[in-house]
Amino acid sequence: MNGEMKVAVMEGIGKIGYTKRPIPTPKSNEVLVKLEYVGICGSDMHYYETGAIGDYVVKPPFVLGHEPGGVVVEVGADVTHLKVGDRVALEPGKTCGHCEFCKTGRYNLCPDVVFFATPPVDGVFQEYVAHEAALCFKLPEHVSTLEGALIEPLAVGFHAANQGGAHAGQTAVVMGAGCIGLVTMMALKAEGVSKVYVVDIMQKRLDKALELGADGVINGKEQDAVQALLELTDGRGCDLAIETAGTEFTTRQCIQMTKKGATIVLVGYSKTGEITLPMSLALDKELTFKTVFRYRHIYPMAIDAVAAGKVNLKGIVTNIFDFDDIQNAMDQSVADKANIVKAVVRIGKEC
Repeated sequence: MNGEMKVAVMEGIGKIGYTKRPIPTPKSNEVLVKLEYVGICGSDMHYYETGAIGDYVVKPPFVLGHEPGGVVVEVGADVTHLKVGDRVALEPGKTCGHCEFCKTGRYNLCPDVVFFATPPVDGVFQEYVAHEAALCFKLPEHVSTLEGALIEPLAVGFHAANQGGAHAGQTAVVMGAGCIGLVTMMALKAEGVSKVYVVDIMQKRLDKALELGADGVINGKEQDAVQALLELTDGRGCDLAIETAGTEFTTRQCIQMTKKGATIVLVGYSKTGEITLPMSLALDKELTFKTVFRYRHIYPMAIDAVAAGKVNLKGIVTNIFDFDDIQNAMDQSVADKANIVKAVVRIGKEC
């Protein structure tokens, strides 16, 4: 496809502008996707606010966005499983395929991954993207491209549930009711966990958790979350705790509110990168700690769960912004976290 496309670029900290770039030409193993929705992730906000996450430093002009859904408009010569008109969710990370992690199926740990919106790789706040066809997953007829854009965060939630060995009969707690906390809660419910409680300090987010299927919520600002969880479980504590808030305080609470032999899955990143934990208590309880870095082999499972009605992805979306309004979308997402649970940018008209 010839012509130019509109691209939103980060021109500096807290500043988004627009430019024109050529519409990319797909390689033989790629498809060209006309993007319709792209979610705003916490990492996008962090880059926008500070210009860096750890060693990843933004060098403007830089394109944010790594949660895309859209429609195939051109197919590479070697692609057989997709056709023009297919609606797809795009997995944003291309891996090398030959390192020890790729060869053993743990491709999310590939040291040479090329991931949308992770410097120096541009993201997808733009009208079109050419992407490896194997990383473009066809959506069922009744799953929208809006939901397709949210498969990426849902994949994190399912990976967290899988890392924790989630199964029927368990009682679980999710610390944090932001986007990742909510999709993790829904993933746990989809995998059969019997009771899932959610802890946060923002009541509107807790209300959203209840709306989406949480069995109970705890406002950690108004009550002792550990004591409240113990009361909900008749003093036993929970079998599984998933920490998505990324704070030392909530991580310590996970250790306190789990029963002996439980599993704690750490998903959230702390701002400092270091936390101090009561390890004597963890040892006494013989707790298992697991961690999460993105996801692997999850997209088909996540799409199936949405298609089957087990996960209400549309329900987490609180705000939809037009492509021409990205500056405001980013500013509002950063400034109003109490009310904006998940914001999505509408790039084009959904087919």
